[in-house]
Amino acid sequence: MIKSLNNFFKKSGLYKSKYVYIYSDFRIFISFYKSNPELYIKKFLRLFTDRGITCIVPSFSYTVSGSFDVHKTKSGVGLLGNFIMKKIKFERSEHPLFSFIAIGKNRKIVRNIGISAFGKDSVHDRLYKKKTSFLNFFRPLRQGNTLVHHIEQINNAKYRYDKRFPTRVYRGNKYIKTGYKAYLRKNVNKKEYFFTFAKVLKKIEKKKMMRIKKLNQSNVIIYKYDDFYEELNKEFDEKKLNDCGLFYFDERKKKYVERFRNRIIFPINNISGNPIGIGGRILEQNKNLAKYINSPETEFFKKGSNLFNLDNARKLSNKVDDIYLVEGYMDVIGLHKNGIENAVANLGTSLTNRQILVLNQFFENIIICFDGDESGYKAALRAAENSIVELKPEKKISFLFLPDNHDPDSFANKHGKEYFEEFSKKNSISIHKFIFEHYSKQIDENPSSRAIFEKKLRSISSTIKDEFIKKYVLEYFLDKISELTPNINKKNKGFITKQTKSLKKTQNYYNETKSLKPIEIKEFSFLYILLKKPDLIRENYYLIENVKLFSNENKLIFEQILKETNNLEKTDFESINIDQNLIERILKYASIKHILEKNYNDDQKILEILTEILRDIKNYELEFRIAELESKFSKDLSEATFNELKELKKQQKIN
Repeated sequence: MIKSLNNFFKKSGLYKSKYVYIYSDFRIFISFYKSNPELYIKKFLRLFTDRGITCIVPSFSYTVSGSFDVHKTKSGVGLLGNFIMKKIKFERSEHPLFSFIAIGKNRKIVRNIGISAFGKDSVHDRLYKKKTSFLNFFRPLRQGNTLVHHIEQINNAKYRYDKRFPTRVYRGNKYIKTGYKAYLRKNVNKKEYFFTFAKVLKKIEKKKMMRIKKLNQSNVIIYKYDDFYEELNKEFDEKKLNDCGLFYFDERKKKYVERFRNRIIFPINNISGNPIGIGGRILEQNKNLAKYINSPETEFFKKGSNLFNLDNARKLSNKVDDIYLVEGYMDVIGLHKNGIENAVANLGTSLTNRQILVLNQFFENIIICFDGDESGYKAALRAAENSIVELKPEKKISFLFLPDNHDPDSFANKHGKEYFEEFSKKNSISIHKFIFEHYSKQIDENPSSRAIFEKKLRSISSTIKDEFIKKYVLEYFLDKISELTPNINKKNKGFITKQTKSLKKTQNYYNETKSLKPIEIKEFSFLYILLKKPDLIRENYYLIENVKLFSNENKLIFEQILKETNNLEKTDFESINIDQNLIERILKYASIKHILEKNYNDDQKILEILTEILRDIKNYELEFRIAELESKFSKDLSEATFNELKELKKQQKIN
């Protein structure tokens, strides 16, 4: 048989090819050589490799999850692939479902392929470009040949769809990639296929592009890969007028009508820059016609999964963190004209979860900037409630509201790039703040109104997929709700700590202190005790060693007192070396001095007062740090910030 095959290959011109794709069923071949099948398989392969021809063999393992090892995972199709992996030096492509083995001179052709099993930069794509010959060895040609799937993907066959697989791919111990995809067939009737192998085979055979030899009642078929490809590609039917989106059937006129007549056309590309649809803006105002329309949805054009100008904007993701999401095509063009190229537009629908996920792949901060009118605000609210679902740590979604009667296009034209970006930094508001502020405007003092308000915010936060973000947003909403409840002093909101009973009683004696912050009064009282009772402080030094003061002037006084009180000989004002002007300031503003005079010899009482004051200073420090972290977290939503914030709030409750 080897000799017969060799002669057939010579006559057919197969040996002139640099690459041969062997699509085989070696069970029949082995049946001829039961005594020593491995020897004759090697002889068969050497017919090609000894002539410098590279052989490619399918080694599909269909590994849809877990891990796939290029060297170790067995082929699930045919005996030839597994034989080569055991006995011959080979290269194997990385795709976990549809891998190929190559042996011979140029076997590295199957390495470093794209993520798709078919289509651009797949093994099939490379073999087509190399004008590979196809050897169908003892195996009937049928529609399931993977070459068909390659053609289907190139032509976006509507009965197939892309699906990614979470398989982790390895080459030995080296991790390569995760997330390869395949073009899978939907559950449709075979009659819905655009083409069949049978039809193409007849044409190729008729044109004498195919060589067939019968061996043991089985076919050995040779044809040129590129000939077959071209013929197969011709069989892809043109879409019908009503499917392509350029026309629609007018029931009144009983004919097809141009969908985009008298409109400016905007090409809509996918993320790779390939056209998938078009949008049209009306030229003349007409109440009966929509201002903007898009192509109808198809298998490859989904409005909720695509964004206008994303193919261009994503190229800037290594330079900028922000992406502006606007409402219309003209807004994108207007911003681009003014040098703001990091802008995209949704496609006439509400913002979707899928669009947020796509943008998060490339950018850290999504700034949603809709028109500064009532309809723009409503659209922003819908966008907020839809997009908060996909909010993630280290990712930001914020909203920018322009002045009335302005859209991004007009605002950028009027003020230019620098002003627009500066305005954005100062005026954008985080998504959870926007939602809270919107719904808080709708409540009144009625308990029912407040209950509905809280229920709505709880419902919105419950939709968030990320558990960490969900926890934080809910906590943020509840904290803000508590601030709106009765008996909260809204005017004095901020860094106001609990005043000690002792300080409250003496506060009225010192009108000068009214202009001071409560924390300053506490600091002066604390310093007064240190100056008046240095011996007591030395004995209880542990109480003050970690105290943090917030007034810069008081910090200096505190440092000097600590330095001086370390000297045991110095026990009063006169012996402590501090600027007298500072001493006078302490004496003037220390509200505790009246109580201290009455209890000067009661060290236990003084320590109780001191402890109370220190607790208030500590609480202020906590409040100050919490406010800093809340401000930081509203911008970056990092887990580290959230955990620190949570821990400080626990401490605050304890204190």
